[in-house]
Amino acid sequence: MEQSGPFENADGLVVLSPESLEAMLERAATLGARRALEGVGLHDADAGEDVRDLRSMLSDWRHVRAGFMRQLGRVLFWAFIALGAVMSAHSGWFGGK
Repeated sequence: MEQSGPFENADGLVVLSPESLEAMLERAATLGARRALEGVGLHDADAGEDVRDLRSMLSDWRHVRAGFMRQLGRVLFWAFIALGAVMSAHSGWFGGK
């Protein structure tokens, strides 16, 4: 007769069938995942929507940041162009002194 649950062998070691081990690991993983989600406040029915909202906000933030950096680059580019024009005008390249 084959045993499906844990038992001790002659050496005093606990022996589990593959099915029992798989079931035990599944229960432990499920419990650990639930505790982890509770720990970060994602244990209720709205958790999926909360994660989608956070991802959307992060995507929007990245878009705004990229636009800001692009605009900053343009402003700095034109500021250096203007500075170069002013400096060259004062140095006499364009009919200055």
